[in-house]
Amino acid sequence: MNDNSHDQFDELMRRALREEADRIEPADALLEIRSRAHAQRPSTRHPWFLTAGVAAIGTAAAIGAFTVFTGTDTTAHDGDAVAGQRTSTTSALPESQAPTVRTASPVPSQATRTRGVPEASVHDMLVPVYWLGTQVGAQKKASARLYRTWSKVSGRPAEQAVRIMTTKNPDDPDYYSVWRGAAVNRVTRDNDEVTVDFKQLPKATLDEDVARVAAQQLVYTVQGALKDDQTPIRVTQNGAAVQQLFGQIDASEPLDRALASDVQALVWIDSPKQDQALTPKVTVQGVAAAFEATVNYQATNLKTREVRKSHTSTKQGQTFSPYSFQLTLSPGPWQISVYLVSAADGTVTDTDSKAILVK
Repeated sequence: MNDNSHDQFDELMRRALREEADRIEPADALLEIRSRAHAQRPSTRHPWFLTAGVAAIGTAAAIGAFTVFTGTDTTAHDGDAVAGQRTSTTSALPESQAPTVRTASPVPSQATRTRGVPEASVHDMLVPVYWLGTQVGAQKKASARLYRTWSKVSGRPAEQAVRIMTTKNPDDPDYYSVWRGAAVNRVTRDNDEVTVDFKQLPKATLDEDVARVAAQQLVYTVQGALKDDQTPIRVTQNGAAVQQLFGQIDASEPLDRALASDVQALVWIDSPKQDQALTPKVTVQGVAAAFEATVNYQATNLKTREVRKSHTSTKQGQTFSPYSFQLTLSPGPWQISVYLVSAADGTVTDTDSKAILVK
């Protein structure tokens, strides 16, 4: 056999292989595929081997590209791609609200994911809802303070609390809301502010002092439901900026929480509830910011006019602090009132009351 013929044949095969390989360029294609799949979780890969000449090279490259880009587990790692960049705000989202990241699209930036994030849903959660009440003993006729009640909600807590505040009547007839008639769209938040977006807002123009407390009614209710008294509240209407609330309050910037001593009632009753039916032994509990920690109370039988009158102490004086006392009452309708007395002239300055039925 002629050795030259083997040399010529080998040379021809080497040229053919080089020319075919240059046309296919599988290395560049694989680099591109790997860069596009970089966010996916690494998995065990097996090397592709050239086994059957030029045709095998092209086939192996095509199969490799299909396996990396369209594998059956592409959606299984979307959460992992996002998880490393989430903030505490997004990580608290329910799964139904989590951002969806598709392999073929760029991963959203952290700022995009965390702005305007809806709050997580809850089930049967107690949230505070604040109402206005007339301040007894105030020097101005038009004066109001915030009174807190509790409501059980399911869904998004701050949104549900605002919905109660704007559409429901409080159980206590001494409380009211100037937000009636407003309609909330949703509540969203990021690290800098909470946004409450309304379909419509109240159109009433209020006295400046009452308007200030009314704006704080929204702030306290939303922050209380979110368990966050630091993040300011921005008010929008159908996504657009709002300039004023109640004809008095500048709403072009987010609203900060006012000092409790400036807007909250200085005494209120947490229990019993309005119109609650009870046994003769009644425990009254509440919160007060009382001079020398002294809270006065009076229970009046609305049928017989029997009166029980005394005082109790908060755990601390001159700051919002809990109080509690017990009464033994005869059957019938009673009204329980708690109140503070001015150290200067002995007049009643703040009060709260509840009507109950003793069986």
